[in-house]
Amino acid sequence: MADGLFGIIGNTPLVRLTRVIDAPFRLFGKLEGANPGGSSKDRPAANILRHAMQSGAIDGNSVVIESSSGNMGIGLAQACAYYGLPFICVVDPKATKQNLRILEAYGARIDLVTSPDPESGEFLVARLKRVKSLLASIDNSFWPNQYANECNAGAHYRTTIEEIVRDLGGELDYLFCATSTCGTIMGCAQLIRERGMTTKVIAVDAVGSAIFGGEQADRRIPGLGAGIKPPLCQTELIDDCIHVSDLECVIGCRRLVRDEAILVGGSSGGVLMAIESMKHRIPPRSTCVGVFADRGERYLDTVYSDEWVSGQFGNVLGLWQPWEDEPCLAATS
Repeated sequence: MADGLFGIIGNTPLVRLTRVIDAPFRLFGKLEGANPGGSSKDRPAANILRHAMQSGAIDGNSVVIESSSGNMGIGLAQACAYYGLPFICVVDPKATKQNLRILEAYGARIDLVTSPDPESGEFLVARLKRVKSLLASIDNSFWPNQYANECNAGAHYRTTIEEIVRDLGGELDYLFCATSTCGTIMGCAQLIRERGMTTKVIAVDAVGSAIFGGEQADRRIPGLGAGIKPPLCQTELIDDCIHVSDLECVIGCRRLVRDEAILVGGSSGGVLMAIESMKHRIPPRSTCVGVFADRGERYLDTVYSDEWVSGQFGNVLGLWQPWEDEPCLAATS
């Protein structure tokens, strides 16, 4: 039994995956979608507001304002509803209708940025500028600043990674984690390095993301990649980075639900495909964990929609054929 909402955040399941990848190592998925708000972002949202309350940075009359593509906004909306705080979530046109409805159900006010930043061409930059404008105009307002707030990474340090290590009896050779704000991977990597563990920390980033360099491009999967390098990101803590395409994220999601009956969000599909791409470099009998950041219900109109996939990627055949042994990935366009 938990005492209030925050008592049921964390301690998410670690599930052995035996069908989706054929390889001589043990593979597990950390199902962060089991958090009450449906994603790993419940952890930093609660942690940031808790620390802000304790430090006096906010009080019972503060207005919380944040930019979010979905999950962090929902996590903050949930935490703000618990504390009775007004919340303004700055979004862009890529936010899904379902996420917007969830935000509104929690009582959040939606502030839509309709155009990308003219200089960078990035919606994220435009959203952050809007946040700063709102902060300047609203008294007693507070910006969680998920891209720079140490409480973001701190929410996973001694919690997410501790849970994984505990459930595996200390045997963790590879950790694969999607990157956006870099809070999850930094919190986990910090504890791994402090303890002198030999775990290889693998970042999974989107093709077109600015986090680890490379040419920026449009990205269709929310919660994976970013238009800036987040201040939280310390590349020296990361052993390798695997870039995955939007289509690979779709394929990974559909493989997980086909082979393991696990319905996850877009970035989790990318994590699976990153593991797939590295499987021949992972020694036999290794123990690998992929952090699956959220559930798949929020992606029914995108990742799991044949119509959306065809519209975005052309006539890609065989992405969802549960009756066949292997998906056909041939494209006719």
